Amino acid sequence: MLYLSLRRRPLLLSRLRAFGTYSVNSVILPQEPFVYGVSHFTPRTVPDHIVKPHYAGGPSTARDPGGLISLGSDAERRLRAAARLASDVREFAGTLVQAKVTTDEIDAAVHEYIIRHSAYPSPLLYSGFPRSCCTSVNNIISHGIPDDRPLEDGDIVNVDITVYLDGYHGDTSQTFLVGNVDDTGKELVEMTNRALQAGIDACAPGRPFSDIGKAIHDLIDPTSFSISPDFNGHGIGTEFHREPWIVHNLNNGAGRMMPGHCFTIEPAIIESKSPSCFIFPDGWTASTEDCSRSAQAEHMVLIIEDGAEVLTR
Repeated sequence: MLYLSLRRRPLLLSRLRAFGTYSVNSVILPQEPFVYGVSHFTPRTVPDHIVKPHYAGGPSTARDPGGLISLGSDAERRLRAAARLASDVREFAGTLVQAKVTTDEIDAAVHEYIIRHSAYPSPLLYSGFPRSCCTSVNNIISHGIPDDRPLEDGDIVNVDITVYLDGYHGDTSQTFLVGNVDDTGKELVEMTNRALQAGIDACAPGRPFSDIGKAIHDLIDPTSFSISPDFNGHGIGTEFHREPWIVHNLNNGAGRMMPGHCFTIEPAIIESKSPSCFIFPDGWTASTEDCSRSAQAEHMVLIIEDGAEVLTR
């Protein structure tokens, strides 16, 4: 595990000259002195009447048989309701993204919005995660922990939303622009959304899961960008994460999409051709190793009898 010190700022500045107006001052680094783990965070409270997932003290839930949703069933209805709420929360979060707003303030508002709709914020306490959504700014690829740093004009920030409603998880994310983002940053976010759509277009019953990664690879490989190999999509339903695992780069993974499969596609696209990452001392926050920017976008896809449907538009 690689940790980065503020003493490496001169090296970062030399690396960042290739990234347009994005400068070392916009790089997100771990605070010094380092604090290891997340025990210094106080999780937000959830009212007792909200049904919680098992990892937050709620009841255990049965897995969907074979990892498949029974199409036309009550399970599908509940899955779709969770996805719709996640989409609504994502759009609400986007309205909060502006300069001088902290990601902790975004998390607080998202938390209240979710519980107001009788749902539980799935990231909260999942494997110990201390917040109700993930906010990944600039060079942070994924799993950014909301904190008291104000967003700045020119930042990009991914807000990753998951809700637990009536026994099912809904999961989606988008990278938002903060004020006047430079052209390369805008292109990065646009290309990320195109990569997500390319992966969605590769979905249909009977097709190999590996077609998703191939479609994204074919789009990104000719560009100056790259695909993070460290974060995959995943099956979703009564469980937050499960098979099938969706690889976003070129791969020879086994398995084919079948009616009833529901999974996320969530490519993280890197501004440079160096997609390696390192993890902050908090054990969660993942940054690009060269501190170039990353953008991510995510949808839930349900394979149906005659095609694929995006549940989180």
